[in-house]
Amino acid sequence: MDKLSGYLRLTRPVNCFMMGFAVIVGAAIAAPSLLSGYRSSLILGFITGFALTAASMTINDYYDRDIDAVNEPNRPIPSGLIKPKEALAFAVFLTAVGFVTALLTNLFCFLIAVIAWLVFITYTTVGKRSGLPGNFLVSLCVAIPFIYGSYIFAGQSGLNVWIFTSIAFVSNTGREITKGIVDVPGDRTKNIQTLAVRFGEKTAAVVASVFYLIAVLLSPLPWLLGIVSFWFVPFVVVTDLGLVASSFMLMANHSRENAKRVKNTVLLWFTIGLLAFVAGALK
Repeated sequence: MDKLSGYLRLTRPVNCFMMGFAVIVGAAIAAPSLLSGYRSSLILGFITGFALTAASMTINDYYDRDIDAVNEPNRPIPSGLIKPKEALAFAVFLTAVGFVTALLTNLFCFLIAVIAWLVFITYTTVGKRSGLPGNFLVSLCVAIPFIYGSYIFAGQSGLNVWIFTSIAFVSNTGREITKGIVDVPGDRTKNIQTLAVRFGEKTAAVVASVFYLIAVLLSPLPWLLGIVSFWFVPFVVVTDLGLVASSFMLMANHSRENAKRVKNTVLLWFTIGLLAFVAGALK
Protein backbone atom coordinates (compact mmCIF):
# COMPACT_ATOMS: atom_id res chain seq x y z
CA MET A 1 0.00 0.00 0.00
CA ASP A 2 2.88 2.38 0.77
CA LYS A 3 4.28 1.78 -2.72
CA LEU A 4 0.90 2.48 -4.33
CA SER A 5 0.58 5.63 -2.25
CA GLY A 6 4.02 6.70 -3.44
CA TYR A 7 3.08 6.34 -7.11
CA LEU A 8 -0.13 8.27 -6.47
CA ARG A 9 1.77 11.08 -4.75
CA LEU A 10 4.18 11.28 -7.68
CA THR A 11 1.32 12.17 -10.01
CA ARG A 12 -0.12 15.06 -7.92
CA PRO A 13 -3.74 13.86 -8.44
CA VAL A 14 -5.26 17.31 -7.86
CA ASN A 15 -3.14 18.83 -10.65
CA CYS A 16 -3.99 15.89 -12.93
CA PHE A 17 -7.70 16.23 -12.28
CA MET A 18 -7.55 19.96 -13.01
CA MET A 19 -5.79 19.40 -16.34
CA GLY A 20 -8.24 16.67 -17.33
CA PHE A 21 -11.08 18.98 -16.38
CA ALA A 22 -9.40 21.80 -18.33
CA VAL A 23 -9.77 19.72 -21.50
CA ILE A 24 -13.50 19.43 -20.87
CA VAL A 25 -13.69 23.17 -20.15
CA GLY A 26 -11.98 23.89 -23.47
CA ALA A 27 -14.56 21.73 -25.24
CA ALA A 28 -17.42 23.38 -23.35
CA ILE A 29 -16.20 26.86 -24.23
CA ALA A 30 -15.68 25.98 -27.91
CA ALA A 31 -19.00 24.23 -28.58
CA PRO A 32 -21.29 23.78 -25.55
CA SER A 33 -24.18 22.52 -27.69
CA LEU A 34 -22.15 19.46 -28.74
CA LEU A 35 -21.15 18.24 -25.29
CA SER A 36 -23.88 15.66 -24.84
CA GLY A 37 -23.20 14.05 -28.22
CA TYR A 38 -19.49 13.49 -27.69
CA ARG A 39 -19.30 11.93 -24.24
CA SER A 40 -16.83 9.24 -25.23
CA SER A 41 -14.51 11.84 -26.77
CA LEU A 42 -14.74 13.95 -23.62
CA ILE A 43 -13.83 10.94 -21.47
CA LEU A 44 -10.84 10.23 -23.71
CA GLY A 45 -9.86 13.90 -23.50
CA PHE A 46 -10.04 13.86 -19.72
CA ILE A 47 -7.87 10.72 -19.58
CA THR A 48 -5.33 12.30 -21.93
CA GLY A 49 -5.06 15.44 -19.81
CA PHE A 50 -4.89 13.43 -16.60
CA ALA A 51 -2.35 10.87 -17.84
CA LEU A 52 0.05 13.31 -19.52
CA THR A 53 -0.02 15.61 -16.50
CA ALA A 54 0.70 12.61 -14.25
CA ALA A 55 3.58 11.65 -16.55
CA SER A 56 4.98 15.18 -16.48
CA MET A 57 4.75 15.37 -12.68
CA THR A 58 6.56 12.04 -12.37
CA ILE A 59 9.30 13.04 -14.84
CA ASN A 60 9.69 16.32 -12.98
CA ASP A 61 10.23 14.48 -9.68
CA TYR A 62 12.70 12.13 -11.38
CA TYR A 63 14.85 15.04 -12.59
CA ASP A 64 14.37 17.01 -9.36
CA ARG A 65 15.24 14.18 -6.98
CA ASP A 66 18.46 15.85 -5.77
CA ILE A 67 16.75 19.22 -5.31
CA ASP A 68 13.80 17.58 -3.56
CA ALA A 69 16.23 15.90 -1.18
CA VAL A 70 16.78 19.45 0.15
CA ASN A 71 13.38 21.10 -0.41
CA GLU A 72 10.94 18.17 -0.03
CA PRO A 73 12.78 15.16 1.44
CA ASN A 74 9.51 13.33 2.16
CA ARG A 75 8.55 13.05 -1.51
CA PRO A 76 8.45 9.48 -2.87
CA ILE A 77 11.82 9.42 -4.67
CA PRO A 78 14.13 11.22 -2.19
CA SER A 79 12.50 9.33 0.70
CA GLY A 80 13.39 6.02 -0.99
CA LEU A 81 9.78 4.87 -1.32
CA ILE A 82 9.98 4.87 -5.15
CA LYS A 83 13.25 4.14 -6.94
CA PRO A 84 14.26 6.56 -9.76
CA LYS A 85 14.07 3.78 -12.41
CA GLU A 86 10.59 2.81 -11.17
CA ALA A 87 9.44 6.42 -11.46
CA LEU A 88 10.81 6.66 -15.00
CA ALA A 89 9.07 3.44 -16.07
CA PHE A 90 5.83 4.72 -14.54
CA ALA A 91 6.18 7.97 -16.50
CA VAL A 92 6.67 6.04 -19.76
CA PHE A 93 3.50 4.04 -19.07
CA LEU A 94 1.47 7.19 -18.32
CA THR A 95 2.79 8.88 -21.46
CA ALA A 96 1.74 5.90 -23.56
CA VAL A 97 -1.76 6.00 -22.05
CA GLY A 98 -2.05 9.72 -22.82
CA PHE A 99 -0.86 9.35 -26.40
CA VAL A 100 -3.15 6.39 -27.12
CA THR A 101 -6.27 8.16 -25.81
CA ALA A 102 -5.32 11.29 -27.77
CA LEU A 103 -4.93 9.28 -30.98
CA LEU A 104 -8.29 7.59 -30.36
CA THR A 105 -9.85 11.08 -30.14
CA ASN A 106 -8.54 12.47 -33.45
CA LEU A 107 -5.29 13.28 -35.25
CA PHE A 108 -5.32 16.99 -34.31
CA CYS A 109 -5.63 16.11 -30.62
CA PHE A 110 -2.77 13.62 -30.90
CA LEU A 111 -0.51 16.25 -32.46
CA ILE A 112 -1.40 18.76 -29.73
CA ALA A 113 -0.69 16.14 -27.06
CA VAL A 114 2.73 15.42 -28.55
CA ILE A 115 3.54 19.15 -28.69
CA ALA A 116 2.49 19.58 -25.04
CA TRP A 117 4.68 16.64 -24.01
CA LEU A 118 7.69 18.01 -25.94
CA VAL A 119 7.23 21.43 -24.32
CA PHE A 120 7.28 19.86 -20.89
CA ILE A 121 10.32 17.72 -21.62
CA THR A 122 12.11 20.86 -22.86
CA TYR A 123 11.25 22.57 -19.59
CA THR A 124 12.38 19.66 -17.42
CA THR A 125 15.67 18.98 -19.19
CA VAL A 126 16.72 22.49 -20.27
CA GLY A 127 14.30 25.28 -19.41
CA LYS A 128 13.98 24.77 -15.66
CA ARG A 129 17.37 26.30 -14.93
CA SER A 130 16.52 29.45 -16.91
CA GLY A 131 14.07 30.86 -14.37
CA LEU A 132 11.34 32.99 -15.91
CA PRO A 133 11.53 31.41 -19.41
CA GLY A 134 11.07 28.06 -17.68
CA ASN A 135 8.03 29.43 -15.85
CA PHE A 136 6.57 30.39 -19.23
CA LEU A 137 7.10 26.85 -20.55
CA VAL A 138 5.19 25.38 -17.59
CA SER A 139 2.37 27.88 -18.10
CA LEU A 140 2.22 26.93 -21.77
CA CYS A 141 1.71 23.31 -20.69
CA VAL A 142 -1.10 24.45 -18.38
CA ALA A 143 -2.75 26.49 -21.14
CA ILE A 144 -2.56 23.86 -23.89
CA PRO A 145 -5.32 21.56 -22.46
CA PHE A 146 -7.93 24.26 -23.15
CA ILE A 147 -6.84 24.42 -26.79
CA TYR A 148 -6.79 20.61 -26.90
CA GLY A 149 -10.37 20.49 -25.60
CA SER A 150 -11.57 22.92 -28.26
CA TYR A 151 -10.23 20.57 -30.95
CA ILE A 152 -12.07 17.51 -29.65
CA PHE A 153 -15.07 18.26 -31.81
CA ALA A 154 -15.02 21.94 -32.74
CA GLY A 155 -11.93 21.61 -34.94
CA GLN A 156 -10.80 25.12 -34.01
CA SER A 157 -10.20 27.51 -31.12
CA GLY A 158 -12.40 30.60 -30.99
CA LEU A 159 -11.77 33.95 -29.32
CA ASN A 160 -13.32 32.79 -26.03
CA VAL A 161 -10.91 29.85 -25.85
CA TRP A 162 -7.89 32.05 -26.54
CA ILE A 163 -8.93 34.61 -23.92
CA PHE A 164 -9.24 31.91 -21.30
CA THR A 165 -5.97 30.34 -22.43
CA SER A 166 -4.27 33.72 -21.93
CA ILE A 167 -5.75 34.09 -18.45
CA ALA A 168 -4.60 30.59 -17.53
CA PHE A 169 -1.12 31.33 -18.89
CA VAL A 170 -0.49 34.55 -16.95
CA SER A 171 -2.10 33.38 -13.69
CA ASN A 172 -0.10 30.14 -13.70
CA THR A 173 3.08 32.10 -14.39
CA GLY A 174 2.37 33.96 -11.16
CA ARG A 175 2.01 30.64 -9.36
CA GLU A 176 5.25 29.28 -10.84
CA ILE A 177 7.13 32.37 -9.63
CA THR A 178 5.53 31.88 -6.21
CA LYS A 179 6.73 28.26 -6.20
CA GLY A 180 10.22 29.60 -6.90
CA ILE A 181 10.11 31.40 -3.54
CA VAL A 182 9.24 28.10 -1.85
CA ASP A 183 12.07 26.23 -3.60
CA VAL A 184 14.91 28.72 -3.03
CA PRO A 185 17.05 26.47 -0.74
CA GLY A 186 17.22 23.56 -3.19
CA ASP A 187 17.31 25.74 -6.31
CA ARG A 188 20.39 27.56 -5.04
CA THR A 189 22.27 24.29 -4.63
CA LYS A 190 21.63 23.43 -8.31
CA ASN A 191 22.08 26.98 -9.68
CA ILE A 192 18.50 27.21 -10.95
CA GLN A 193 18.04 30.87 -11.82
CA THR A 194 14.51 31.57 -10.64
CA LEU A 195 13.53 35.17 -9.95
CA ALA A 196 13.64 34.44 -6.23
CA VAL A 197 17.21 33.13 -6.48
CA ARG A 198 18.46 35.90 -8.77
CA PHE A 199 16.72 38.94 -7.31
CA GLY A 200 15.40 37.85 -3.92
CA GLU A 201 12.08 36.68 -2.53
CA LYS A 202 10.60 40.19 -2.27
CA THR A 203 11.11 40.96 -5.96
CA ALA A 204 9.73 37.54 -6.93
CA ALA A 205 6.65 38.17 -4.77
CA VAL A 206 6.01 41.50 -6.52
CA VAL A 207 6.41 40.01 -10.01
CA ALA A 208 4.17 37.04 -9.16
CA SER A 209 1.51 39.44 -7.89
CA VAL A 210 1.73 41.45 -11.12
CA PHE A 211 0.95 38.30 -13.13
CA TYR A 212 -1.99 37.47 -10.83
CA LEU A 213 -3.36 40.99 -11.29
CA ILE A 214 -2.93 40.86 -15.08
CA ALA A 215 -5.13 37.75 -15.03
CA VAL A 216 -7.70 39.68 -12.98
CA LEU A 217 -7.66 42.55 -15.49
CA LEU A 218 -8.17 40.14 -18.41
CA SER A 219 -11.04 38.27 -16.75
CA PRO A 220 -13.88 40.74 -17.59
CA LEU A 221 -13.14 40.53 -21.33
CA PRO A 222 -15.35 37.49 -22.09
CA TRP A 223 -18.31 39.18 -20.39
CA LEU A 224 -17.66 42.57 -22.00
CA LEU A 225 -17.34 40.96 -25.45
CA GLY A 226 -20.59 39.05 -24.93
CA ILE A 227 -19.09 35.60 -25.46
CA VAL A 228 -20.21 34.19 -22.10
CA SER A 229 -23.52 34.26 -20.22
CA PHE A 230 -24.29 36.05 -16.96
CA TRP A 231 -23.46 32.88 -15.00
CA PHE A 232 -19.81 33.56 -15.72
CA VAL A 233 -19.84 36.64 -13.50
CA PRO A 234 -20.37 35.24 -9.95
CA PHE A 235 -17.63 32.63 -10.32
CA VAL A 236 -15.10 34.99 -11.89
CA VAL A 237 -15.72 37.61 -9.18
CA VAL A 238 -14.81 35.04 -6.51
CA THR A 239 -11.72 34.05 -8.50
CA ASP A 240 -10.61 37.65 -8.96
CA LEU A 241 -11.10 38.53 -5.29
CA GLY A 242 -9.14 35.43 -4.34
CA LEU A 243 -6.23 36.28 -6.65
CA VAL A 244 -6.14 39.90 -5.44
CA ALA A 245 -6.16 38.74 -1.79
CA SER A 246 -3.41 36.20 -2.53
CA SER A 247 -1.33 38.92 -4.20
CA PHE A 248 -1.52 41.20 -1.17
CA MET A 249 -0.78 38.29 1.17
CA LEU A 250 2.33 37.41 -0.82
CA MET A 251 3.63 40.97 -1.01
CA ALA A 252 3.01 41.51 2.71
CA ASN A 253 4.82 38.32 3.66
CA HIS A 254 7.15 36.72 1.12
CA SER A 255 8.52 34.06 3.46
CA ARG A 256 8.89 30.49 2.21
CA GLU A 257 6.07 29.29 4.46
CA ASN A 258 3.60 31.95 3.33
CA ALA A 259 4.53 31.51 -0.33
CA LYS A 260 3.72 27.81 0.05
CA ARG A 261 0.30 28.69 1.49
CA VAL A 262 -0.37 31.14 -1.34
CA LYS A 263 0.59 28.72 -4.11
CA ASN A 264 -1.74 26.09 -2.64
CA THR A 265 -4.61 28.58 -2.21
CA VAL A 266 -4.22 29.83 -5.76
CA LEU A 267 -5.13 26.32 -6.99
CA LEU A 268 -8.57 26.87 -5.41
CA TRP A 269 -9.01 30.14 -7.30
CA PHE A 270 -7.95 28.38 -10.52
CA THR A 271 -10.62 25.73 -9.96
CA ILE A 272 -13.34 28.35 -9.44
CA GLY A 273 -12.05 30.12 -12.54
CA LEU A 274 -12.54 26.91 -14.53
CA LEU A 275 -16.12 26.72 -13.25
CA ALA A 276 -16.65 30.35 -14.32
CA PHE A 277 -16.05 29.49 -17.96
CA VAL A 278 -18.13 26.32 -17.79
CA ALA A 279 -21.00 28.32 -16.29
CA GLY A 280 -20.46 31.09 -18.82
CA ALA A 281 -20.86 28.62 -21.68
CA LEU A 282 -24.42 27.90 -20.50
CA LYS A 283 -26.88 30.21 -22.20
